[in-house]
Amino acid sequence: MAGRAPFLPEKISRYVHDHSVREPEILRELRAATAAVPMSGMQIGADQGQFMGLLVQAIGARRCLEIGTYTGYSALAVTLALPDDGHIICCDINRDWTTIARKFWAKAGVERKIDLRIGPALETLRTLKGPFDFVFIDADKPNYANYYDACLPMVRRGGIIAIDNTLWSGWVADPEQKDADTAALRAFNDKLHRDERVALSLLPLGDGVTLALKK
Repeated sequence: MAGRAPFLPEKISRYVHDHSVREPEILRELRAATAAVPMSGMQIGADQGQFMGLLVQAIGARRCLEIGTYTGYSALAVTLALPDDGHIICCDINRDWTTIARKFWAKAGVERKIDLRIGPALETLRTLKGPFDFVFIDADKPNYANYYDACLPMVRRGGIIAIDNTLWSGWVADPEQKDADTAALRAFNDKLHRDERVALSLLPLGDGVTLALKK
């Protein structure tokens, strides 16, 4: 989900966007289409999509996995960065939102690289085998720890798991915020900080993105 509140002053955010983001037209079109969809704030920002594409290129990813696809922006951003033999498996439970995703994946000419699995992600994950090079987790927050635990054994050494919303508009750092999602994210962040199996970085990008590189 995109950040509900910016972490940088608007002037700085605009400068960063204007001097780094190179959003392809197909992604701009998908962003515009998503604006009319319920809960459109769940879409990641163009800067985050581009960053994920850069990560995929940097580690030479060919086999990727996404948990939480929504209207398909993040999957498309990643797929556009994959080589010709690259592939991504996308997990989601909503057919209406992913119908939009399919439309734009087809328009971009990358649908052959994307395998959409509709159903509870934990059930789908039990059917998959690694190794994966890159994983993106952006789904229901109370299950983040479960998704991470299911994915990490399937990630190759040197592969990356990227997890969205780990700052949650800063609420994770506010002890007055005690709702279930915030509590789950706070516990998840603590869990990752203790996990010596990965190298870790939590970035104030979008709504907070944590990168866990498997050692």
